[in-house]
Amino acid sequence: MAYLKVLCSLVAAVLLCFSLSEAFPGSGYGPGYGGPYSGLVPEFYRFSCPQANEIIMSVLENAIARDSRMAASLLRLHFHDCFVQGCDASVLLDDSANIASEKNSGPNKNSLRGFEVIDEIKAKIEQVCPHTVSCSDILALAARDSIVLSGGPHWEVPLGRRDSKSASLSKSNTDIPAPNSTIQTLINQFAKHGLDEQDLVALSGGHTIGVARCVTFRQRLYNQNGNNQPDVTLERNYYNGLKTVCPKNGGDNNISPLDFSSPVKFDNKYFKLILWGKGLLNSDEVLATGSVRKTLELVRSYAENEELFFHQFASSMVKMGNISPLVGLQGEIRKNCRRLN
Repeated sequence: MAYLKVLCSLVAAVLLCFSLSEAFPGSGYGPGYGGPYSGLVPEFYRFSCPQANEIIMSVLENAIARDSRMAASLLRLHFHDCFVQGCDASVLLDDSANIASEKNSGPNKNSLRGFEVIDEIKAKIEQVCPHTVSCSDILALAARDSIVLSGGPHWEVPLGRRDSKSASLSKSNTDIPAPNSTIQTLINQFAKHGLDEQDLVALSGGHTIGVARCVTFRQRLYNQNGNNQPDVTLERNYYNGLKTVCPKNGGDNNISPLDFSSPVKFDNKYFKLILWGKGLLNSDEVLATGSVRKTLELVRSYAENEELFFHQFASSMVKMGNISPLVGLQGEIRKNCRRLN
């Protein structure tokens, strides 16, 4: 009987792959594909855990109602996971005898949030679908649903990732783009992960929600080029307002919205602000002022056309979500996202 159940599951999986291959020709869904989406399909849990999406959305609705910043935090959590050894939930691992947690890296320490929300989602899914849904897939779905709940686009998330058995504190310190990055540094770091300039600008648009700490933009206010002068690209009134939030000394953890015009609504205002000299981080503003014509043109296009931005953001999120996934028998399905089985 057990053998029959296994056989039926394998047949169903094969049929699903072929049906997806027909439905999405050339998209990477289906057997034999060697591209970046190999092994991942949106319907991965159709039979094994059909309740997963509903559980995730239910937890997120409550979490974001309690804390409007949580949507941006969960999007950032997925981004910081994928840029360090791929989308494998390594960012969720706590320190242990064999793990140096990525949570302690420069970009993450005292900054990354949302771990308790992922814990809640995982616990509720484990109650109904034990040892089935990976933490890395939960991160990808939580990021998508956070955007939807903030008024942004919906997209199908390819699923089937497995969880890593390792973390990389060193790569977490080097592979996540810094807020004071130049445009060329940003382009190079994204390219390292198979992402192009269009992906860079679209994904940067995720900064239409969320906040940043004073320590990440102080340099622009007081010593942009090592000459004790502010960044000349900052609009004057915006600059004066930021100084009241972020003093020259102290207040490292004071926060300012990345998009002050609509900080909890996912829209294209972020790009308009950049064109007005009101991008908060250096890595935001250089998309327009960094002397790269293509990124400037994309900023202008997304500022003018929100639908175009939404479409490209969704496409780039799928692309980012497929950075070096563990599939098949690689890695494991963690029972607790914070530790190895």
